[in-house]
Amino acid sequence: MVFAPIFATANTILAAPMQEMNEPDVVRTLKLPSGVRIQEIVEGKGREASEGDLVEINYVCRRSNGYFVHSTVDKFSGESAPVILSLDDKQIIKGLKEVLIGMKAGGKRRALIPPSVGYISENLAPVPEEFGPRRSLLSHAKEPLIFEVQLLKVL
Repeated sequence: MVFAPIFATANTILAAPMQEMNEPDVVRTLKLPSGVRIQEIVEGKGREASEGDLVEINYVCRRSNGYFVHSTVDKFSGESAPVILSLDDKQIIKGLKEVLIGMKAGGKRRALIPPSVGYISENLAPVPEEFGPRRSLLSHAKEPLIFEVQLLKVL
């Protein structure tokens, strides 16, 4: 009983003042007819990408369970090795093309890409050059993949 007043005083002294809580921005998910689901994380302010354009992007690819597959940005140093892709049907996975078309330079999107519009061929970009990440990506080609894409430039 002797300690009760001491603890009550300590709680009022050690308690941090409550900060006003702001409501988070709502991140809406757009579902395309192909099954691709897109979340706009950052809306770009630059030129909009169109079909047939050449684009420079950074991306992180994960399996749908969250396991890391590949990234163009080194998580330790922060250095990036952006890839340049053509937005045509012959060179890029269809789902990623759908994510990039209409996106503005400087923007960032997260997308869930089903296997039917993903890596249906080993010749579709982007595919890492290193053996380990390439093997990991292609071994999970029949699973939905999550891409977080930043459009750096429309060339």
